Amino acid sequence: MNTENIRNVVILGHQGSGKTSLVESLAYTAKLIPQKGEVEKKNTLSDYTPDEQRRGGSIQTSVIPLEYNGYKINLLDIPGNDDFISEVIGVAGVVKGAVLVIDASVGVQVGTLKHYKQLKRKGVPTFIFVNKMDKEDIDFEPVLADIREQLGKEVISFCYPLGHEKGFDGFANAVDLKAHIYNGKECVEAEIYPDKRNKILELHNTIVEEVAKTDDTLLEKFFNGEEFNLEEIRNSLRVGVLAGDLTPLIVGSATKNIGVQTLLNMFISYLPNPNDLKPLEAHDENGNEKVVPTEVNQPFSAYVFKTIVDPYAGTINLLKVCSGVLHVGDEVYVNGETQRISMLYTMTGKKLDNANEIIAGDIGAITRVEKVKSGDSLSSPKSITIFKPVKFPTAVIFKAIILENKNDESKLGPALAKMQLEDPALEVKRNNETKQLLLGGLSESHINFALEKLKTLYKINLTTEKMKVVYRESIKGTAEGDGRYVKQSGGSGFYGVVKMRFEPAEENEFAEEVFGGAVPKNYFPAVEKGFFEALNSGLLAGFPVIGVKGVLIDGKYHPVDSNEQAFKMAGILAFKDAYMKCRPIILEPIMRVKVNVESRYTGSILSDLNTRRARIQNIEEKEHGYQEIEALVPEAEIIDYVTQLKSITQASGYFNREFVDYEELPNYLVDKVIAENKIKE
Repeated sequence: MNTENIRNVVILGHQGSGKTSLVESLAYTAKLIPQKGEVEKKNTLSDYTPDEQRRGGSIQTSVIPLEYNGYKINLLDIPGNDDFISEVIGVAGVVKGAVLVIDASVGVQVGTLKHYKQLKRKGVPTFIFVNKMDKEDIDFEPVLADIREQLGKEVISFCYPLGHEKGFDGFANAVDLKAHIYNGKECVEAEIYPDKRNKILELHNTIVEEVAKTDDTLLEKFFNGEEFNLEEIRNSLRVGVLAGDLTPLIVGSATKNIGVQTLLNMFISYLPNPNDLKPLEAHDENGNEKVVPTEVNQPFSAYVFKTIVDPYAGTINLLKVCSGVLHVGDEVYVNGETQRISMLYTMTGKKLDNANEIIAGDIGAITRVEKVKSGDSLSSPKSITIFKPVKFPTAVIFKAIILENKNDESKLGPALAKMQLEDPALEVKRNNETKQLLLGGLSESHINFALEKLKTLYKINLTTEKMKVVYRESIKGTAEGDGRYVKQSGGSGFYGVVKMRFEPAEENEFAEEVFGGAVPKNYFPAVEKGFFEALNSGLLAGFPVIGVKGVLIDGKYHPVDSNEQAFKMAGILAFKDAYMKCRPIILEPIMRVKVNVESRYTGSILSDLNTRRARIQNIEEKEHGYQEIEALVPEAEIIDYVTQLKSITQASGYFNREFVDYEELPNYLVDKVIAENKIKE
């Protein structure tokens, strides 16, 4: 196999559109398997994990390589569930072809739009496969109109369904004007039904017009009324598909294998080989931009796009070889060190097949290479190449997790680490202030899935509680305080007396303005240490205190009983004495959110954000009728925002968040926050 004969194709679509069934039919048609599996029977190539079989749907990327007519076609089956959008993002950068599956009985859905936007953004040439055309009462014309309206006028139907009395028994190919009729077992070539011929010719003429636009010579030929031959049509259509100007649409039924062979042929005819289009962004070890052509005669480089943790094989890293050839036994540079590739595979679903080499443009798998994860680059140590890693979405909702059995504590950390390797959108962090272990995800159901996996796969039972917001305290006024720590009970005692001034500042700092040696210089560090220790817990609700300058202005010492401990305690007491006189306030964390929604929901989103004390910063028009609303919102107001956002936008909206700063909590909320967080004596 050479690089030019490889096609890497991602299969995606809304949950339930029939992606896995289509992959199964493609594998059967290419003679990879003797008979098709079924999602309901839990025996498909793609959905092989216990979680997938239990849920009846994909939850992680699986690779199914096919060999067909002298070509290798690597199919990547991607979950349709929005909770696993990171799977789509991880793969979109390494493929150069896609099939977007649409359920004919439902039409364009939320997941359809999200996936199509992602593909267009990445410049991935895309086919649309309108599946389940064999269902009752499917009217193709409204389905096509809806697709073109929502996805764009670049969608051109290359096929038209055939059938009589509302039945579907095949389709006519509008490119080569041949019909493919289902005879109960398979599709066979046949004549186009006479009553459909005019419609097919109309579609054919539309395609010819698109062909004419791709080349001045063809345009002249078109205006002269000359016919194009099939090779001219196919070559020109390929140019349009690769440029993103055309999105071919075909119809079929994955369960009956209708349209499947046509789809395989279209992979070869219209999709780019691995060296077509632009390569992945890359740089060398010094940060200099580097162009990496997908050719076997180049130095080796590869990009890891997916990590799988298998209970038997361990950590499996799926990679695309971007240049050169990777052999078993090669030394590769990865993450600042050189490691040896001892095991090399191709992967078909869950099955690992030993491989001696993986060439440029192909997809393979490695194991037993330490500290490698999704987004990492491998390259020849003599020609270091680092690819720009994919940016995965950030967690937008967090839950605090509590072990039901303390004996599971030693298992929890490793289990969470493995889950994060597989799903980079999961976030785990321990908040030392609230003593909570937080698990973050893209939605409540995303977190619930992770919790279910901890229970079923790792045998760890957990409960959850609401995440606590981490507030801060500060001061708005200036005041002085006295600190006196004197203890004498025979022998060496403690004697430290200080007077300090506390005032607002940009950040916590300590200074001294002592005159005449009232406090010896060697005790200044002890007072400073006491001041900073006191800042750990404010007197309003016990939150850490920020934005305070403490100034030592006077004091007393004893030549025998004074020591560092005494002056440290004096510094703490001075802070406590002055704190409530400094007009203390509570500060709340402010987050910057960027909310992406369809324009029709903008008004509702703005109204909802206003109820959350948001300050709108910007509204920007995006592609496909979306708008991005940027706002500053208190974190306490968006703990559950993702759930409300999905409700308002019918699951089409999404957002990212990042911490910006702390701001003063409004007076009407102070008593409530203090009551909820006051440290009990």
